[in-house]
Amino acid sequence: MNFNPKEEQVQFADALKRWIGRDYSFEQRRAIIASPQGCSNEAWATLVELGMTALPVPEEQGGFSGGATDMFVVMRELGRGLVVEPYFATVLGAKFLALGGAHGALLEAVATGELKLACALGERQSRHDLRDIATRAEEVEGGWRLSGEKTVVIHGLEAGVLVVSARSSGVQRDEAGITLFAVPFDAPGVQVTGYRSLDGLRAANVRFDGALLPSGAVIGSPGSGWDILEHAADYGAGLLCFEALGAMEALFDATLDYLKTRQQFGVPIGKFQALQHRMADMYIHLEQARSMALLAAVRLDGGDPAERRRVVSAAKYRVGEAARFIGQQAVQLHGGMGVTDELAAAHYFKRLTTIDLSLGDRDHHLARFIAQPGFQEAA
Repeated sequence: MNFNPKEEQVQFADALKRWIGRDYSFEQRRAIIASPQGCSNEAWATLVELGMTALPVPEEQGGFSGGATDMFVVMRELGRGLVVEPYFATVLGAKFLALGGAHGALLEAVATGELKLACALGERQSRHDLRDIATRAEEVEGGWRLSGEKTVVIHGLEAGVLVVSARSSGVQRDEAGITLFAVPFDAPGVQVTGYRSLDGLRAANVRFDGALLPSGAVIGSPGSGWDILEHAADYGAGLLCFEALGAMEALFDATLDYLKTRQQFGVPIGKFQALQHRMADMYIHLEQARSMALLAAVRLDGGDPAERRRVVSAAKYRVGEAARFIGQQAVQLHGGMGVTDELAAAHYFKRLTTIDLSLGDRDHHLARFIAQPGFQEAA
């Protein structure tokens, strides 16, 4: 699939590439991960200065109204650089707020970089089913009371506001009865426990012990949050595909360079035909993943929910398959060094593995794709 980026998109990508090459080297990233905060205020300030936080925010709130194809070039470069700052979490949260349509002040703060967001959607029992919500929202005088726990909230400890899904009516897996909330990090009754995730990013578990929220905290309409939740989750899954593509491209290039320089029996190991065949297989997977990620970028902004679901699940599955194959091959081709913390290949593989598990893994999205209307008839 051909994709010719616009001039502004090229400028965004070039600006990110120059910054990462100059100020966000692999060793600098390792130092950031090892720091108590786990991310860099200086790096975040640079992302803000480059306009990355304003890119997806609507113009009415001071942003650029960037679409999915704009985000494609940005997330791809961030994936290449293995950037650990809370950009994805903030952008995904901003999508919820934009779809809800009533939190303009928060979106303005996102655009200026003053506010970071995180999305508290998953629970211990839910796995990849975002409808499986045990957290309860009870309407009380003047607002709502939240009770329950959310797990593996990426950058939950760094966020000023949490986007939270809760059940205000219905049974545990109903689509009806889901209400979304914008919850301040410091609201009474909110407890956040942070930790480091597999890929070096920071995550958190968030507990709500009768947290009281005003009526204005609701995103969208009470009890009707599923459409926004599904739409935003598809958007987030698409962004993860774009990031994974950049990570796979960088991992492929690093592996190719290693085969050209590592010598055995007096010649570069890239001369061995068996290893050339493995690199060829990696390239095929990479090209297929690139085509599916581009298709998702083009279709994400369309108005047909059924088509969005179909394409996003197809892309998430195919990108996940490619990430697993490329990651495993790259680690093996690097030999014992492939699993060490000192080598970038291990970090790329960890990030790709985590991306596959975020917002639905390969099995989840394959089942979702098959369940779409028309699949059985077409088969």
